[in-house]
Amino acid sequence: MKRILRFATGLLLIFSLATGCSTADTPKQASADPGGNQVSPAADQQVTLRFFHRWPRDPDKTYFEQVVKAFEQENPNIKIETEAVLNDAYKEKISVLLGTDNPPDIYFSWSGEYAYKFVRGGKALDLTGYAQEDKAWHDQLMESQLVPFTLDNKLYGVPLTIDGKTFFYNKDIFAKLNLAVPTTWSEFLSTLQTLKDNGYTPITFGNKAPWASSHYIGTLNQRMVDESTREKDYNRATGTFEDPGYVEALKKMQELIPYFNKDVNGLDHEFARQMFIDQKAAIFYAETAEVRLVEPKTKFPWGFLDFPAIEGGKGNPKFLTGAPEGFMISATTKHPKEAVKFLQFLTSKAQAEKFVKDVGKYSAVKGAVNANTATPLGIEAVERVNAAEGLALWLDTDLDIKIVDAYLAGTQQMLNGEKSPEEIMQDVRKAAQQVREQSK
Repeated sequence: MKRILRFATGLLLIFSLATGCSTADTPKQASADPGGNQVSPAADQQVTLRFFHRWPRDPDKTYFEQVVKAFEQENPNIKIETEAVLNDAYKEKISVLLGTDNPPDIYFSWSGEYAYKFVRGGKALDLTGYAQEDKAWHDQLMESQLVPFTLDNKLYGVPLTIDGKTFFYNKDIFAKLNLAVPTTWSEFLSTLQTLKDNGYTPITFGNKAPWASSHYIGTLNQRMVDESTREKDYNRATGTFEDPGYVEALKKMQELIPYFNKDVNGLDHEFARQMFIDQKAAIFYAETAEVRLVEPKTKFPWGFLDFPAIEGGKGNPKFLTGAPEGFMISATTKHPKEAVKFLQFLTSKAQAEKFVKDVGKYSAVKGAVNANTATPLGIEAVERVNAAEGLALWLDTDLDIKIVDAYLAGTQQMLNGEKSPEEIMQDVRKAAQQVREQSK
């Protein structure tokens, strides 16, 4: 991940500092928060927090309702008002709400550039002092998942989930064709050709919502471009995307087109996943968070296949594409201590284990994914994320939206045979130039 190496040292230094002191609340007295620029009411005064997230459907919906109820029972002076909308609607609405005089106190955010734009816009509360003040809480969170919410050595978000991208593969089909798990790109292409020759759809892929292709592009960029160059280019102030590795990355994606199902741009990701479940395709590029959606519905053995190392690639093949998701607090909240208290409750060990068991997603709290809360495949999925030497964040949340749009629109055209990798990168470079000029 482009910022992990940059911030890891600084992050360690921050949290090795002595624990900060705090002033305890006394009845009918206000108290300064650890950041020194917010105040909270007395402990016996009623407080209402607005909580905004992107999971309006079960099992997530019921889980968050239960969390809120349990928190309010423990903290009768704090009331939580919850609102939730789905992904695309959320992205639009949160941008609008954060520009008003009454933004939500606590709001969901993807990590990386998506979160950093809120920080630069003065919309996110600096949580560094709270993390220093409560080291027991901070230290139970996976450090690698804190870094993508860290900018200029300051923490602005609390990770809720961990996630990574890997291939799911049908072990029965591989065994039937006597196929070994490929580890290099040339071996991978050979495996795909064998699957195709034997009448199977090698890879199921749905790119109707083009974020799906961003996961391929992000992974291939990381494999083909050295980390320092990619870090520079992903920085909105310095990115040029002149390295030839970016064109080569798109060419590698082109090599996969003959092995995808037909009409990838007309197929949504959920339908592609169902093709794997129905054994209509041998391989599916999926998030580890999708284990819960695949495992209960499959009647065949399947496992994980690492994205292969690419011969000649300059990136670290032991990186994994993925990113945490979590929550941020409005910089203008009138109740910062109470908002932090809710996030501390939400990411406590007990709530994290309940989250894993009831929802089936994987928590950023250490030890929450275990034999009592997850299946062996789920535990393995988390171990693979933890074992990665670094993370390449989701491309569509790690780059400025103008660059993302150029990439995704161009890739859809490439998948239809209407645009070349070179033409896509011309558009990406133009977008990057605009972003550079705007960041000055």
